[in-house]
Parts: sequence; C-alpha cells; structure tokens
Amino acid sequence: MSAAAAAPAPDTTTSSRPWHARLRFGTGDRAAAALLLLFTVIAILWANSPWGDSYEQFWETPVEIGIGDFALVTTLHHVVNDAVMTLFFFVVGLEVKREFTLGELTDRARAVVPVVAAVAGLIVPALIFVLIAWPTGEAHAWGVVISTDTAFLLGALAIIGPKFPARLRAFLLTLAVVDDIGALLAIAIFYNSGIQVLPLVVAAVLMVLIALVRFLPVWRGIAYATLAIALWFAIAAAGVHPTLAGVAVALLIPVFPPRRTDVERSAELTQAFRESPNAAYAAAVTRSLRNSISINDRLQAAWGPYISFLVLPLFALANAGVHLDAETVSAAISSPLTWGIVAGLVIGKFIGIAGATALIRMSGLGRLAPGLAMPRIAGGAALSGIGFTIALFIVTLAIADPETQDLARVGVLVASVIAFSLGWAIFVIADRMAPPQPIGKVLVRPFDPERDHYRGRPDAPHQIVEYGDFECPFCSRATGSIDAVIEHFGDDVCWVWRHLPLEAVHSHAKEAAQAYEASALQGRFLEMSRILFANQEALTADDLCRYAKEIDLDVDRFIDDMRSPRVMHRVEEDQLDAEIMDLHSTPTFFIGGKRHIGPWDSRTLIRTLEASAAPRVEPAP
Repeated sequence: MSAAAAAPAPDTTTSSRPWHARLRFGTGDRAAAALLLLFTVIAILWANSPWGDSYEQFWETPVEIGIGDFALVTTLHHVVNDAVMTLFFFVVGLEVKREFTLGELTDRARAVVPVVAAVAGLIVPALIFVLIAWPTGEAHAWGVVISTDTAFLLGALAIIGPKFPARLRAFLLTLAVVDDIGALLAIAIFYNSGIQVLPLVVAAVLMVLIALVRFLPVWRGIAYATLAIALWFAIAAAGVHPTLAGVAVALLIPVFPPRRTDVERSAELTQAFRESPNAAYAAAVTRSLRNSISINDRLQAAWGPYISFLVLPLFALANAGVHLDAETVSAAISSPLTWGIVAGLVIGKFIGIAGATALIRMSGLGRLAPGLAMPRIAGGAALSGIGFTIALFIVTLAIADPETQDLARVGVLVASVIAFSLGWAIFVIADRMAPPQPIGKVLVRPFDPERDHYRGRPDAPHQIVEYGDFECPFCSRATGSIDAVIEHFGDDVCWVWRHLPLEAVHSHAKEAAQAYEASALQGRFLEMSRILFANQEALTADDLCRYAKEIDLDVDRFIDDMRSPRVMHRVEEDQLDAEIMDLHSTPTFFIGGKRHIGPWDSRTLIRTLEASAAPRVEPAP
C-alpha cells in the first residue's frame, strides 16, 4: 500500500501531471523546432527550385522607411536580419538578465560546471575551425561555430525524449545562456563595421534614460518602446550591429521574484470583483496582476511565442536558402571552410562541453546535480553542435562573398544534422548500456549534514528522510509520528526534512518552505516548522512575518532571505530531486536511503527502521 493509500484523501498533484510534464519539456519545444525546420526546408527547396532566382530577388526587394526628410533605404533581407532579429536578441537578453539575477547563474556552486563547460564550448570549436579554415583566408569567421541554437537544442531534446530530462534541460539552458553571451560579445567586438564615437555616446545616454524608465509612475511601456527604437538607430550609426540594441534594452529592464504582498493584494481585489463586478474593480485587478510580476517576466511570456513561432522561422526562411547545385555541393565537399564549420560545431562542441564537465567534476571544483550523469552530459554536448540561428546570422556578418556564404551555410546545415544524429545515438546507446532504474526507489541525493536540516545525530545508525509540504494536513499528522520515532530511538535515529510543496493544490506551500529556509539561516527551523504545521490555514506573507517575530527572528532579515535566490534555489533543488524520483504525494519517506512504501504511523516507521538490513546512506562528504 502506498503512502497515499494510507489516508482517505491523499495530497497529490493532479492526475494529469505527466501530461503537464510533457507539455513543459516537450510539446512547445518540439513544435518550435519543427516549425523552424519546416521553414529551413522551404527556404532550401525555394532556392533550388526552377524559380530559385526569385528567392534572392524577393529578399533583396528594396524597402524605404521615411519620416519627413529622413529616409532609410534597405532590403527585405536586412529588415529581417537587422530589425526583426532585434526582437530575438531582446528575448535572449531578458533571459540572460533573469539568469544572472534570479536563476542558475546566481549560485556559483550550481553554475560553475555549466558555465565552464559553455566557455570551453566557445573556445574549442573556434580553435578547431581556425586550424582547418586557415588556408581559405576566412579564419576570421570563427564566430560561426561558437553558438548553439537554443530553440533547436531544446526541440531536439524533446524529439529524442530521454527519460527524466529536467536536470539535463536546466544544465543545457544555463549553458545556452553563457553561450549566447559569448556570441553576443563576439558580434559586438569582432563583427562591427568600425566604431563611431558620437553615436556611441548618444547610445550611452539613451541607455541611462532607459534604466530610469522604471521610476516613471505611468507610460513606462511607451517610454521603453520610444527609447529602444532611438537606441537601435544610435547603435546602428555607431557601427555596431543594431540587433544588440535589443540586448542592451533587455539588460536594463528590471527583474524580481513575485512579491507575496502583491499577490495577496491581487487576490483581495479579485475577491472584491467577484462580489461586486464593475469596471473600476476590473481595471484594478488587471493593474494589480500586471504589477505583481516583473516587466522582464511579462515580456518573456508575451514575446516568447512570437519569437519561437514567427521571428525564428522567418529568419530561417530568409537565410537558409543555400544553393545546393552540383557545383556548390562539390565545392563544399572539398572546402576547408565547410569542414572547419562541421568539425568546429560537431567535434569542438562535444569535446569542449563534455571534456570540461568531466575535468571540473574530477577536480572537485564543481559537481553535477543528482540524477545527471556523464552519458547525459555527452548527449547534451553532442546536441549543442546544432548551431543554426546565430551561426547563419554571423555568416552574413563575417563573410562577404555570396558563394563563400553558401559554403558556410552548407557547413552549418550539415553540422546540425550530424549533431542531432550523434546526440540521438548517444542517448539511445547510453540507455541500452545502463537502462534507467526504477524511479523513486532510492534517494537520489545522499544526506548532507552541511546542507540538510535534521534532528538527531548525523552519524546515527538509523536515518529517515521526509519529503513534505507545510500546507499538507497529512504531513502535519506525520509530525507526531516522527516525534514518537525519535522518542523511541533517541540518539540512534536522524530525521531529515526536505521540501515537496504541492503548488497545484496548496497555494501557500512554496512560500512556507521559503519561510522555513529563511528561519534556518537564523538557526530556528525547528521552531518555524512547528508553528507552520500548527497554523496551516494561515500561511500568508503577513502570517509568516508574524510567526518570525513570535520566534524572535530578525524580521527584516527574514523577509530579505525569503526572497533571496539562495533560499529559492534551496527549495527548488528539493523539488527537482522529487521530480527525478517521480514523487507526487506527501509525506514521502526514505528509510536508510530506500523509499518507504506503506503506512507512516509511528509503529510502522519504527518497525521498518528496526527491520532495515541495508546500510543507510552515508552523509555526503
């Protein structure tokens, strides 16, 4: 009998959770990658059709934008690459800003492996390319091989579908952010048309004004848009590629975690609207909901789908139309430039990322997250050789001759196909050689007295790890069972608490977990846990602050710690561990490192601890 079956109304997430997981890790990424691939194929077929001349003629269509005496004359191809792609780099910049402020890159211990791997994945491909392409005189085009296409990477991961991809996906996303930073710096520094000082000064002034927009009480959206357009023209006039204006604006837009007080205010206004629906309440609810989320998050959510399903496919259509006639294919087969790109992306990315990860891991300077082994890293490293969007983008910046550009595009396309095939093969072979183990039977993260919160001696002969939710009534009841177990064994048992907030059914559970962690930073986690379980119906932000005061915490520090990346990452680590082990109900117990299946009353737990013959999981060094 499962833990859920031990109670009449178990606390679980919805039965559709596996579908939610598929949506999160698969459908969106897969659809975006499929659409990008479709438009790539359309571009190639169009360029090589009997009407192939119309491909270049269409994208070279003159476009003139004029205001009064001012006129900007360009082509449709440049509109896509210089203007529309600014939106892509804007969203990339938003993600970079968020990762450095709230995400993986705020925590050195979590970030060191993917960051070092990403840096190696930038340097090694460039070196391999330069060595091979040097005789062609195009060695300066090394920027083509340094970037991974994040959309294709995540789409490929979704298509291949390795089991339990959460940790690998998080690793690859962190790697992709650093990868994007490297590519953006390369474009700004090495692929500009000569820096003009005066426009650059104007651009700097505009960036200061953009940074100050956040303090405006109203019209911030209009101010951001107006200044961003002006910045685009200033950066273009300065000789830097204008798409970097998108990155600059994104890095200046504020990002912060949702504040519970704002969320509670939104809930109060929503309740007022339900009781008395009117235009004033509707406007207040809309404004409150919008203000409770940072501009960064709102813009990512709003623009992300347009980038994935419109901007990138349009870019592929405008840039992937390589001529694959016999002459081009023959030239590509014998071209050091083409093979330099293929080797740089396929071999360089694989060696750089997988090799750096292995070295960092062996040196002890960093370690992989639980459930993330080197075969998975190797598969992800192979897929990172899919360098499509920014690679094709840099082709147009680094190489002037159209025929040579075609050779480079052939290399990018061939490398992407090989990288996908190699990644798929690695995942399939690795799973066959070491089939995935039954999920959830064994604790994936060993007890670590430096990290975990526990009661008892860390070297006690008996060990019980509980994954729980402070809003779960069954976890509250289990507290009494744990007290009885500790009373029975005394110093011979060590109880460890880990977080599994079931956010789908308990709206305050995660914030309560953060309150627990913030209390732990002041050495009062046991006191906080007891008061949280005793007041499960009152876990709002104000309640949590009141409890902090009751147990004599520094309330100001408590509030700051609750919102800190350190605390949020600590809770999210436990959640990811639970996801790897496929845990969906609370409480879930592990005894001696093995999952306890059955009732969790004190007598059963005591009997199971006494009967456990296997040695317990030793504390992590």
